[in-house]
Amino acid sequence: MSDQAQSRSRIRSLLSEQGHQPNQNFGQNFLAEPELVADIVSIGAVEGRKVVEVGAGTGTMTRELADRAARVIAIEIDRHLIPVLETETAMLENVDVVCADAAAVDFDVMLPGDDWVMVANLPYNVGTGIVLDTLRNARNVNRFVVMVQKEVGERFLAGPGSKVYGVPSVIVGLHADGRIARRVPRHVFEPAPSVDSVVVVLDRVEAPAEAERAILLAQAGFGQRRKMLRRSLATAVDDPKAMLDAAGIDGTRRAEELAPSDYVDLARQGERQ
Repeated sequence: MSDQAQSRSRIRSLLSEQGHQPNQNFGQNFLAEPELVADIVSIGAVEGRKVVEVGAGTGTMTRELADRAARVIAIEIDRHLIPVLETETAMLENVDVVCADAAAVDFDVMLPGDDWVMVANLPYNVGTGIVLDTLRNARNVNRFVVMVQKEVGERFLAGPGSKVYGVPSVIVGLHADGRIARRVPRHVFEPAPSVDSVVVVLDRVEAPAEAERAILLAQAGFGQRRKMLRRSLATAVDDPKAMLDAAGIDGTRRAEELAPSDYVDLARQGERQ
């Protein structure tokens, strides 16, 4: 039996012992490829660091993280999986299991100190929000190694002019340097999802002071992305033409043509008006 087959069988056994089936409301697709788990942890460069794992599931990645990291906080929303996680990590003194909805967690409060790494196989239905909210609000998380739907990863890292460039791209561009570290086929999950995934690495950078204002302007622009900026930005500022002129940006351009730095320039001009 291959390593993947053994891992898949173990996941099924652990779930069966709890009388549990993968819950699609929670986007549960468990990694069943040991080599891939080890590779993701290696990509994370977590040796000696503090790690928060989101969507710990049956503990497959948790155990690998615990072998290398100084501390692991394993978050799982599904209370039916908590007994599995606690059993699988019972002998690991550097692991704390927390039953919580990561989308509602204030990581700035939960995670003591700074320089945390988030490693996660994120549910597709909430992954975007968790990453973007943590980037904006939890400055103690400095690195993200997250597995997300391929299209989500591409959207995070898209540049101006791309069809998938949007507000998530602007937020990531303001707060992090990023890359797609590897692609992940659907057949390595139990059960297999209907989409392919990617592992995205984001390293936090110092965001400009105007980042939040820039994001609000991007949201206004992309909220009416077919309109010229001098019209779409009218939902966010009283005199968009004056702001655009002061920033040296042609008001006939559209939201997808502006880089994150352009939105920062607009935010600075808006504050001066």
